[in-house]
Amino acid sequence: QVQLQESGPGLVKPSQTLLLTCAVSGGSITRSYYHWSWIREAPGKEREWMGAIAWSGKTYSSPSLRSRTSISRDTSKNQITLQLSSVTPEDTAKYYCARIYVRSTAAVVTYLRDLKTYDSWGQGTQVTVSS
Repeated sequence: QVQLQESGPGLVKPSQTLLLTCAVSGGSITRSYYHWSWIREAPGKEREWMGAIAWSGKTYSSPSLRSRTSISRDTSKNQITLQLSSVTPEDTAKYYCARIYVRSTAAVVTYLRDLKTYDSWGQGTQVTVSS
């Protein structure tokens, strides 16, 4: 039912800010208790959970990316956005948005990082960081 569609620039220059959008249809991003995450996968590496925004608007992020990552939403457009600043070639990856149902608060990050339990994924969008 729910559909997720990532979009953004395919090529970004080093030091710039990457902006990605996840358009959601068939389900509201404010519906309790769904959380919406950004995950990326670089060649030869495991998928990496970057961060998430909850149905309530609360955000979470991976400590390794926290200083450079900002996740927000536009409820009027039913969209989730990701901003990743100061990008380097190491940020080259395929970026996905995904949905998970989590009622917990105390253990929410534990659930968010368990990528096996997400019930919906976008098709992903490739981002290459290069000058």
